[in-house]
Amino acid sequence: MKKKKQIRAAFRNAVFKRDNYKCVCCDVLGYDRQSTPVEGKVPLDSHHITDRNDMPNGGYVKENGISVCDDCHMKAEHYHQTGEALDGFHPNDLYKLIGSSLEDAIRASNKLA
Repeated sequence: MKKKKQIRAAFRNAVFKRDNYKCVCCDVLGYDRQSTPVEGKVPLDSHHITDRNDMPNGGYVKENGISVCDDCHMKAEHYHQTGEALDGFHPNDLYKLIGSSLEDAIRASNKLA
């Protein structure tokens, strides 16, 4: 169990660091919701662009993650829940925002084994 928590924490940290602790979709400043709230900033989540169940080794790689605020996270999750993407929130759109792709994410995820 501890290893799983470490993998998730490393994923979050890598994604937030790359994205400068901002929601990549709306550019609002944030903080890791696993830590102490920061006045004037919103909590961020590290969203798996392609569902972790559809990725090799869970997809816990920064190439498959994007920092999002709660509002943008709901929009991004809409695709996972319905198969239909809201405007600008298709996985390909999200990969483009972070300079990645599904192929890059799969390659990186395969190295986790």
